Amino acid sequence: MEVDSPPVTTSALQQFIVLSKASKGLAAVELIKQVLNHPQIYVFGELLRQPNIKELADSEDHRKYYELLELFAYGNYCDYNETKYPPLTQQMITKLRHLTVVNLASKNKILSYDKLNEELGIDNLRELENLIIDVIYSNIIKGKMDQENGWLEISSTISRDIKEEQLETIITVLSDWCSNCENVIADIESQIIKANSTKSAHSKEKQELEAQISSIEMHLKNSGQDIEFSQDNSDMNLFMSQASNVGKTKRTPRRSNKPSGPGTSRDSRSFD
Repeated sequence: MEVDSPPVTTSALQQFIVLSKASKGLAAVELIKQVLNHPQIYVFGELLRQPNIKELADSEDHRKYYELLELFAYGNYCDYNETKYPPLTQQMITKLRHLTVVNLASKNKILSYDKLNEELGIDNLRELENLIIDVIYSNIIKGKMDQENGWLEISSTISRDIKEEQLETIITVLSDWCSNCENVIADIESQIIKANSTKSAHSKEKQELEAQISSIEMHLKNSGQDIEFSQDNSDMNLFMSQASNVGKTKRTPRRSNKPSGPGTSRDSRSFD
């Protein structure tokens, strides 16, 4: 089953970034709640870096909401703990499950229903399939459900936030990838040069062969013979063998008719 839908956008977050500059304490907490309930916001890193939001991490009363925002940015549904984090609305639960599907899909392009049920805390097939349809319809992932085999096949997903400590690893991976690309390009260019050289050599050989054929045909025409060669080497090889004998005659010995006499050997022969 395949579903197409309008894309999730990041522009909705920008209005909350602006509002965060003037929001402190409880106002910042309410702003976080609005962001987590918003149906089109699935990235939170930029909001986490705002000074007024970061201040919540140092507040005994509001720290839990900063940590909840971090959970939505980097965590999964199974990481949620009621004693550690504030209570979730149904919209928040759904969004956190969506983000968990994205995280799982980044590691495996085939997700079994059993794995999804385990990670999402769902034990009802209809509820799971409805969530999958919702996550595809929201354009959070692109893929298709295979109900017969009981799995979700992923084509692509949106991106999630990245922790700063992960950047070094990503840079290393990308640098290695660039190096590999450069090596592949150099190998391709080497193969192109080799192919062009081979092509040039074959072209020169063909021209020389055609020149030989033309010369031999001209020679035969001048000799009163008429022959044409095919483009393969079989006729050419045959003719070259025959042409090597042109102008040569076989010399055969014959006996002299002169009577033998004194001083003349009986085995004396003359050659034409």
